[in-house]
Amino acid sequence: MKKYLFYLLIIFSSSLICQEKKPAFQNGEWLRYKMSYSGFLRAGSAILEVHEKEYQGKKVFYTKGTGWTSGMIKWFFEVDDLYESFFDKETLKPYLFKRKINEGGYKKHRITSFNHKYKTAYVQDFTQQKDTSITIGNIQDMLSSFYYLRNQDVSKLKKGDEIKLDMFIDAQTYPFKLRFLGKETLKTKFGKVRTLLFRPIVQSGRVFKAQESVTIWITDDANKIPIKMKASLAVGSLRAELEAYKGLANTFQKL
Repeated sequence: MKKYLFYLLIIFSSSLICQEKKPAFQNGEWLRYKMSYSGFLRAGSAILEVHEKEYQGKKVFYTKGTGWTSGMIKWFFEVDDLYESFFDKETLKPYLFKRKINEGGYKKHRITSFNHKYKTAYVQDFTQQKDTSITIGNIQDMLSSFYYLRNQDVSKLKKGDEIKLDMFIDAQTYPFKLRFLGKETLKTKFGKVRTLLFRPIVQSGRVFKAQESVTIWITDDANKIPIKMKASLAVGSLRAELEAYKGLANTFQKL
C-alpha cells in the first residue's frame, strides 16, 4: 500500500468533471476524505482545499492537498504528504506546483514552474539536488487537473466513452484515460446521492492489481465532487469516502 495517498490524489484529480457551465468550485471550498484499508481499518485522511491568492502580480487560485496516515497504520507506515498548486482563474493553466512527501521513508521535494508561452517546465528537485528544464505541451499538474476537469462539459458522454488528459508528474508528462461507466444512486453518510461512475485506466504492477482496479463515484450535481473510491491494491484494498465538506459553490444535491 506504499504511496496510496499519492495515487489517490492522481486518480481524484483526473476524475472530476462538470456538465453545467456554472462554476463547479469557488474560493473556500474544503473537502475531507477518510481512507479505509481492506474495508474496515482506518488508514488515514486527505484534505483538498482552494483559496484565492496573488501570484506574480495576478489573482490566481491556490489549491492545497494534504494526506496523512492515522491509527494502527501509522505505527508501521507513516505518511505525511503536501501538494500545492497555483493556477490561472480563467484558463486554469498551472503556474507553480509544489510537492513534498514522506511515505514510509520515501521522500520527494520538488517545485515546478510552468511557462506556457515558451512551453517549458522548470523542475527543482531538492531531494536529488538538481534542476531540470523540460519541454511541455498542453498539460495540467496533479491538483490543477482536479479543478480543470470539473469545469468541462460532458453532457454528451455515453457509457464506455473515455476522457483523456495529459498530466505533468515528476518531470514527465503522463497520458491518463478515464472511462464513463454510467450512473448510480449511492447510499452515503449524507443520505442518498445521485452519482456518476468512472473507471480510471491506471498502470498495473507496483500498486494496483490491474489496469481497471479502481472505481470512482462522483456527485451528479453542479459540484462534481468525488464521494467514494474503491481500489484493489497489490496487497489488500483501499476505500476512500467523503467525510466532510464546506464552502461549495453549488447546493449539494441529496435525495
